[in-house]
Amino acid sequence: MYEHLKSMGIKHYDQIERYSLRSEAEYDILKVYYHKQKGDLFAKSEKFKFPRQKKTVMVDSGTHTFRNVTEISPALREVVAELDKITQQEHRAKDAKKEVLKELKHLERVVSNKIAELEARIEHL
Repeated sequence: MYEHLKSMGIKHYDQIERYSLRSEAEYDILKVYYHKQKGDLFAKSEKFKFPRQKKTVMVDSGTHTFRNVTEISPALREVVAELDKITQQEHRAKDAKKEVLKELKHLERVVSNKIAELEARIEHL
């Protein structure tokens, strides 16, 4: 029934609670969360990376200026459609705002960790 999820190795569709999707550099990161089982401290989750599809689009036809852009891959679009059927998520403006803020906080952590790592490497030199 869910061929794209099946091809990713996901078998227990009834256990899927929700999912999140974010972009990092050249990849889209899909994280699938499962219902918390009795006795578990945390809910189980799986993470999948999908390369972003690259396109070249014309920005200005007069000067023949082109620009490289990326977008979600067709395979990931199909997976998200299947996950939407399972979770029946409704995307609201509030949820979108919370998600953007969550991504921003994640980005801040990633950047601060990378800066600290580079500073440590500089100190070592």
